[in-house]
This record gives sequence, C-alpha cells and structure tokens, in this order.
Amino acid sequence: MTDYYLDASAVVKRYADEPGSTWIRQLTDPQAQHTILLAEITLAEVAAALGAKQRAQGGITRQQRGRALSRFLQDCEEHFVLLVVDRQVIDRAVELTQRHRLRGYDAVQLATAIVASETLQAQTLSPPIFIASDQDLLTAAQAERLTTENPLDHAD
Repeated sequence: MTDYYLDASAVVKRYADEPGSTWIRQLTDPQAQHTILLAEITLAEVAAALGAKQRAQGGITRQQRGRALSRFLQDCEEHFVLLVVDRQVIDRAVELTQRHRLRGYDAVQLATAIVASETLQAQTLSPPIFIASDQDLLTAAQAERLTTENPLDHAD
C-alpha cells in the first residue's frame, strides 16, 4: 500500500483512453489499496479535460463525457483523498513559479504535493509518489526532491 499524488494529466487517464491508461487504472483501482491524493482543483481540471475531449473533432460523445465525469466525481467521493488548496499552498505555488518552468495550475498541483509530502514526513510516514504526464512538471517535482512517475513510461 503506497500513497500516490496524481495531477490532472495523470488521473484523467483513468477516465479516458490515453497512453498510460492501463497503468493508471491498475494503480487507482480500489482493490490495489493505494491511497490516491488529489488537489481539490483537480476536479475542475479533469472536468475541463473531459469537456475538451468531447469538443474535439472525432472526440468522445456527450454521453461518454457525462459518464466519465460522473465516475470521476464518484471516485473523488468514495476512493480518493482530496487535499485543500489554501493560502499556504498558493504561496508555495507562487514561489515555485519563480524557480521552475510551470503553468499556474501545475504550480498549484506541485505545491499541494509538496505540502502533503511535508505533512506525511512530519508524521514519520513515507511521502507520496508524484505522478504526472507533463515533463516540465515532473522536472520541477524532481528538483523539489519528490519521487516521480510518468504514466507515459508505462504506456500500453
């Protein structure tokens, strides 16, 4: 049983077929008994990603989008641990943007993971493994001393 922090680029693979989806589905399956940590903003990011997939030419149908979003929101209620994005996280995100090549939400994702890691380590627990599909974000996470995984390294 391991703690994993997934950013939106990783968790969306559970709900939409993309390279790395099989690995993410195995990792996030409740039967695997891993703790899956998500920032609260991931709800909006995943909803937006699924909406974009529906609007894309040849993309998923509205019905598929609706089912995927419902399943994601249900998993957030029943299986995932949602982490608060508060002023401490935002302040840390601002600092991260000055040290690394990060977009705003990516900085918030990384800041949330760092705060979660520090909290777990203060309790003498292992820090979560940070999972993302964005190379700039993974590079920043590694520079901040987080253990990382890229679902694309486990592509189907």
